[in-house]
Amino acid sequence: MKLSKLLHELDYELLSGSEDVEITSLVYDSRKVEKGSVFVCISGSVRDAHDFIDEVIEKGAAAIVVEKDVPCKEGVTYIKTANNRLALACMSAAYFDYPARHIKTIGITGTKGKTTTTYMVKSILELSGIKTGLIGTIESIIGDCHIPSENTTPESYVVQETFRKMVDAGLDAVVMEVSSQAMMLHRVSGFTFDYGVFTNLEEDHIGENEHKDFADYMHCKSLLFRQCRVGIFNGDSEYFSGILEGHTCEVETFGCAETLDLRAEEIELKNRHGELGVKYHVRGLMNFDVEVNVPGKFSVYNSLTAIAICRHFGVPTEQIQEALKHVSVKGRIELVPVSKKYTVMIDYAHNAMSLESLLTTLREYEPKRLVCLFGCGGNRSRSRRFEMGEVSSKLADFTIVTSDNPRDEDPKAIMEDILVGIKKADGEYVTIEDRKEAIAYALLNAKEGDIIVLAGKGHEDYQIIRGKKLHMDERELIQEIIKEHPEIVSEA
Repeated sequence: MKLSKLLHELDYELLSGSEDVEITSLVYDSRKVEKGSVFVCISGSVRDAHDFIDEVIEKGAAAIVVEKDVPCKEGVTYIKTANNRLALACMSAAYFDYPARHIKTIGITGTKGKTTTTYMVKSILELSGIKTGLIGTIESIIGDCHIPSENTTPESYVVQETFRKMVDAGLDAVVMEVSSQAMMLHRVSGFTFDYGVFTNLEEDHIGENEHKDFADYMHCKSLLFRQCRVGIFNGDSEYFSGILEGHTCEVETFGCAETLDLRAEEIELKNRHGELGVKYHVRGLMNFDVEVNVPGKFSVYNSLTAIAICRHFGVPTEQIQEALKHVSVKGRIELVPVSKKYTVMIDYAHNAMSLESLLTTLREYEPKRLVCLFGCGGNRSRSRRFEMGEVSSKLADFTIVTSDNPRDEDPKAIMEDILVGIKKADGEYVTIEDRKEAIAYALLNAKEGDIIVLAGKGHEDYQIIRGKKLHMDERELIQEIIKEHPEIVSEA
């Protein structure tokens, strides 16, 4: 194709050469350049692709897109833009022939709830016959194809490539998580979402290589609503007005307040036979009962968000109810059937904020004991270890400190750091380095009415030890333990 096609919706300056040059591929990774490629120089926090221009020209690149002043070599087209990440997004959309125009796009942003809500939306739409793809923290799903994710929101080229695959596979819609980083780095630029969704906002992702402060974090979240046709907002959030600032979309609200468009009322916690969940009634734009087999008030908000979205697709009430009753998200308060006498769940909570939210939620179910098993990653902030230890000791009745991705550190040293926090409160605890042994201890010593949380790993199916990524899936470990100790489920 001609380079001019890729530049069609882009503001740029032609430094040398011609826009009519034939292009074989669009590339932003110098290792993937081939003869005839157009190479977009991305300035990252670690490497600057402008440093590889000579190398990609030697490989046969026909055109270079820059955002800095560089010497132009004869025989190569040079294009300059003010922002190459935005350029890559717009060029990627053109390269894949604007696939977002042929599929309904749903973008969900917020500090928490994005992952669970995307799966709820997918479950509801699929049950009603609307073929739906997914892009998120855990994976991308195109029909029966599941692709593990590296980032919550992929690079713009990958987003557009995935959209194209979904369109070609005959999908009708795509629901995706949109991180604040994605907005800041233009990973979802180059198209307009049909629906943009705001779940909630808390202080997170602030620091080096992320957001300079909370105001910047909120601003980046709000950008989604200048890039969607319909905005669906959690009106209960104290940051609702801040997220709404500068919006260009239609506005619709959900939550528990009486003034909102879609409301959850008569909320009840559900706890029976080792299963936890919530029940409530939807009023406003829709009117029906809802039951979700995922515990916590945030499950009310997540499911209500999904309902607010799927309403626009005309999904019948019965199908929404059926899908929500059976939805399950890997590693997100994922209930694992072991015994009807107690509850076992796996969750991704891996920092103090998420662990506190999880344990506080589970406390509302009045367990006989709340047992929390977790570890902390190596080569990461030590303060996280102290904080998580203190949270677990305060909120759980019993803590099992174990290993979780020690990386290059000594697992025992990490566990000692966790104990510093544990000892700031008065919760009982035990330390067991081997994660399988720790889980076995939890199950073998479980009491009727207990809630046992395996925190930190969530959807991950590996441990990183001394530079090696070793397979380890907690679901498999539980099944192995049950085979070795069948008495665990003898009265299940």
